[in-house]
Amino acid sequence: MSLIQPLSFAIVGIGIVLFIISLLMLLILPNLNNQRKKAENTQAEAMVSVIQTQVDLYENDNDDKNVTYSELLSKKYLTEKQIKKAQEFGIKINGSNVSK
Repeated sequence: MSLIQPLSFAIVGIGIVLFIISLLMLLILPNLNNQRKKAENTQAEAMVSVIQTQVDLYENDNDDKNVTYSELLSKKYLTEKQIKKAQEFGIKINGSNVSK
């Protein structure tokens, strides 16, 4: 009889701790998801800015108003990695304008 009482107290204590941890996780996880989306949007905006700058430099150097990713890559204004990331974000080049 004396062994059952401490054991049940320990089980109840573990249950309370697990309940508190699960409540904290329910509060934290949605916030983490929102932060991830904000970070992706910030990264996409930065990528648009970088590509727009490179398009402007390309236009100034080559007097060409119809820029493509392949031209920016071939003349080393952008790297393959930058172009791949830009395409993942859905960033498009229309003439001399860059948009998402």
